Amino acid sequence: MTVEKNRVTIASVQKAEFNDYIRIIGQVVPSRIVLMDAIEGGRVEERLRDEGAMVKKGDEILRLSNPLLNIGIMQSEADLSYQENELRNTRISMEQERLRLMQERIALNKEFNIKQRRYEQYKRLVKEQLIANEEFRLAKEDYDAARDQLAVIDERIRQDNIFRKSQISSLDENIRNMKSSLSLVRQRLENLKVKAPIDGQVGNIDVQIGQSIAAGEHIGQIITPDLKVQAFIDEHYVERVITRLPADFTRDGINYKLRVTKVYPEVKEGQFRVDLSFISERPENIRAGQTYHINLQLGDPVNAVLVPRGAFFEISGGRWMYVVDKNGTFAIRRPVKIGRQNPQYYEVTEGLAPGEKVIISGYELFGDCEKIVLN
Repeated sequence: MTVEKNRVTIASVQKAEFNDYIRIIGQVVPSRIVLMDAIEGGRVEERLRDEGAMVKKGDEILRLSNPLLNIGIMQSEADLSYQENELRNTRISMEQERLRLMQERIALNKEFNIKQRRYEQYKRLVKEQLIANEEFRLAKEDYDAARDQLAVIDERIRQDNIFRKSQISSLDENIRNMKSSLSLVRQRLENLKVKAPIDGQVGNIDVQIGQSIAAGEHIGQIITPDLKVQAFIDEHYVERVITRLPADFTRDGINYKLRVTKVYPEVKEGQFRVDLSFISERPENIRAGQTYHINLQLGDPVNAVLVPRGAFFEISGGRWMYVVDKNGTFAIRRPVKIGRQNPQYYEVTEGLAPGEKVIISGYELFGDCEKIVLN
C-alpha cells in the first residue's frame, strides 16, 4: 500500500529511562464521614448549626421536641413518688407492728415471771405438804402456758423481722428500678438534643424547622477536616497496585507527594478503588470534590527500549509494528513485543533496536499489508 508520508506519524526508537507509572484521576474526599441519626423521634424546633460550620464533639446541632416523651417522664415521676410514699407507709406500719409485739412480749414476760415464782413457791410448799397437790398442779400448768406463750411471741417477732426485711428490700429494689427507669427516660429527653458525635464540619442537614423526625431517621453528617484522595484504576493493574506506592501531582507549579494507603479488593465495572493520603503538605484551599490528574508510580525507573505512545496499539495490540527503512521510503511490518507502558511510552522488550524509526499513528487503513510505501 502506498500512503502519503505526511499522513502518518513516525517516531524514533530510543534507549532511555522508563518510569513505570500510570496516570489516574483522583477526587478529594473526606477521610471520614459520620452519619447523624435521630435517636428519639420528635419535631424540629431549632437549628443551632448550619452546613459548613465547624463543631466540637458534643456541640448541639438540632433541638427536637416530643410531648409524649414529656408525658412519659411525668408519669414515671408520679409512679416513683407513689412507690416512695408506699414504702414510707409500709415502714411506719411495720414499725408500729414491731412496737406492738414488743409491748405484748413485755406483758407476757411479766406474767411469765409471776407464774414462775408462784410455781417455784408451790413446789417447795407441796414438798412440805403445806398446800394441796391440786394447787401445785394448777400453778405448774399456768407456768408452762406462760412459758409457751413467751416462746410463741418470740417466734412471731423473729418471723416478723424476716418478713419486714424482705418486704422493705423488695420495695427498695422496686424504687431503685423505678429511679433507673426514670433516669433512662430523662436520658431519652436529652437525646432530643442532636449533638455532634465527633469534631469536624457539619455536612448536609436534611431537615427543616417544624419537620417531624422519626426515631432512627437520617438527619445529616459530620465531615472530618482530614482529607484523602480517592481514585479508580483499571483492573489491568490490580495485581501491581499495593499499599505504600508513591504518587504525585503538580498544581500551580508545585509538586505534591502522596502515598497509597488502602487498596479495595472489589473490582466493579472493570475498575478497583484506592485511597491515597498526602505525605507532607497539601494544596491550599483544597476542597472535597476537587479532582487531580495523579501519577502513580508502580516501580523503580529502569533503562529500556522505548517507543512513544500512539494509536497503532489499538490495532496491533503491541504484537507488531511498521518499521521504516533508513531512507524513509517504505515501512515493513515486523513482530514486536510490548511490555510495560506509561502515559508517554511503551517499553519494547523484543523486535526493535534503538535508533530505528516506526510508524506510531493508527493502522486502520493498512489492513494486512506487509509493506507500506511512503511518498
